[in-house]
Amino acid sequence: MTPPAVQRGNPEPARRPILRLTGIERSYQDAAGALVVLDGADLDLYPGEMVALVAPSGAGKSTLLQIAGLLERPDAGDVYIAGRSTKTLSDSDRTALRRLQVGFVYQFHHLLPEFTALENVMMPQLIRGLDRKEARRRAGQLLAYMRVKERATHRPSELSGGEQQRVAIARAVANRPRVLLADEPTGNLDSQMGDEIMAILKDLQARERTTIVMVTHDGHQAQQTERIIRLFDGRRVN
Repeated sequence: MTPPAVQRGNPEPARRPILRLTGIERSYQDAAGALVVLDGADLDLYPGEMVALVAPSGAGKSTLLQIAGLLERPDAGDVYIAGRSTKTLSDSDRTALRRLQVGFVYQFHHLLPEFTALENVMMPQLIRGLDRKEARRRAGQLLAYMRVKERATHRPSELSGGEQQRVAIARAVANRPRVLLADEPTGNLDSQMGDEIMAILKDLQARERTTIVMVTHDGHQAQQTERIIRLFDGRRVN
């Protein structure tokens, strides 16, 4: 078979980051003075990749994730989402952008205890303004995908740890975010359930081309990602 002709006039466009952090600085005041957590950290994340963020305890991993997800403002530097600077955005504009572009998964599920699994997954869609019927349909599909559809009417206290985390992931991706930030998403689970959650995240990455950033201390899970990014003394070191 003759190979296709090389197209010389239209080179493939350069890949652009979906999430870019530049010169991020963050410090906090304690009894001893200023505690520097991030000191000029830079990070580029590209569409559809899965990255592990690894660092010693207290090195700023969770703070970097909070800043990347627009939950916290840096003291200096900027966060770009889909090429858009967020430095001068108002709090309401940051919230709107985060609601559309970013999902969060934590070590502890943070599900709303008074609502069912289905209602928890519906909630971010309703806040976004989606019709209730459509939000219910989408939530049901996600719970089925996460293999917890039969637990849809159960409240979080009636779910196992693994089931709670599956519902939390469904909630995090309900609005089809382009970036999913996961802070120790398997840290509260046994190794078998942790592997199952990893498999779900990798499948989401492949199906939805979701960019996933996962903070982890688990070397085995970190090796399953496409890149490992390390922080030390508030800076990226690789």
